[in-house]
Amino acid sequence: MNFKKELIGDILKFWLKNAIDQENGGIYTCLDKNGRIYGTEKSVWFQGRALWAFSKAYNIIDKNPEYLRAAKKIYEFLPRCEDTDGRMFFTVTADGRELQKRRYYFSETFAAIGCAELYKATGDVGVLASAEKYFNVAYECFIGVRKNTPKFNPENHRFKALSPVMIMLSTAQVMRSTGKASDKYDAIAKECLDEILHSGYITERGVLENISCKGEFVDSPTGRIVNPGHSLEAAWFIMSEGIMTGNEEAIDAAGKIIDITLPLGLDKVHGGIIAFCDINGEPPVQLEWDMKLWWPQCEALIALRLAYLTLGDEKYKTAYEDLLAYTEKHFCDKENGEWYGYLHYDNTVSTTLKGNIFKGPFHIPRFYMIMSVMDETQGIAEFMK
Repeated sequence: MNFKKELIGDILKFWLKNAIDQENGGIYTCLDKNGRIYGTEKSVWFQGRALWAFSKAYNIIDKNPEYLRAAKKIYEFLPRCEDTDGRMFFTVTADGRELQKRRYYFSETFAAIGCAELYKATGDVGVLASAEKYFNVAYECFIGVRKNTPKFNPENHRFKALSPVMIMLSTAQVMRSTGKASDKYDAIAKECLDEILHSGYITERGVLENISCKGEFVDSPTGRIVNPGHSLEAAWFIMSEGIMTGNEEAIDAAGKIIDITLPLGLDKVHGGIIAFCDINGEPPVQLEWDMKLWWPQCEALIALRLAYLTLGDEKYKTAYEDLLAYTEKHFCDKENGEWYGYLHYDNTVSTTLKGNIFKGPFHIPRFYMIMSVMDETQGIAEFMK
């Protein structure tokens, strides 16, 4: 696959052509298989994520002025997505009025990385200030300075989750790449890396999504669940951090994560990475557990190719090539562009949509960008800068 060509001529083109809201600003993500907008509610996650994708593509792939225009159009919409308390909404109307606000602070992390990458493209210090503002709000939520309503009663359900730590690590990495306040973001990245490596998430049999606040395994459906896509995404976050900082422990740990995750997540009959599994082999409670979603395939492919380039073991190359062939065959829509997002266990298409409030221009363009960089440099360092 010519990743750079496909990224420019298919993936980004699909979103540029169909999704940018020229009237209100921002981006729509509820697109059908042909790119027709079937819903005008806007995902706030994807205002930041799409801002990052177009800005990053401009910075490292192609100085296409359309990318920068789209990024600026999305950036102008971000203030409409903010509540009076400085937090961001989860979904808004086409013109930016609140629809839903959630306890999670991922809207803020994605806005931060989007603004950080746009700053790198433009040098606009106002955009950098926005990145720092969104990051600081998210980090205050992460460390508990800003109190959010807990998802469960903390007196009776004491879990901590992997996903916030992963995303904070990745966000700190992007913020560090601006070259501003590097010591601050180095420290936060190290804090998150240490939490993932040493707090009990990584076991001999798999990477747990949830552990007790003391770092212990909890024998319950919540405690036993493994999300292979998250595990493999964490693996390449960790390995890239190890590469950028010379941390051999992180590189080795990432290899271990891949080795223990593939047997759990890979469908040996039909191919592809499944959505969830139970580490003890109990029935998973997630009804979509055996579906194949777009983003775990992307994260697995990045992790496998990076592991091969870094560790040199042929098993990673073989697994990468097999999964890439599977993904091209079943996810890529050669007729209409972009990827389908949701397949049944047997690889039949579950829904033909190309976007919703969770699927938009992020995991797929990020995958193509990283592959393009690896094609040219045989590594990930240039992507991380």
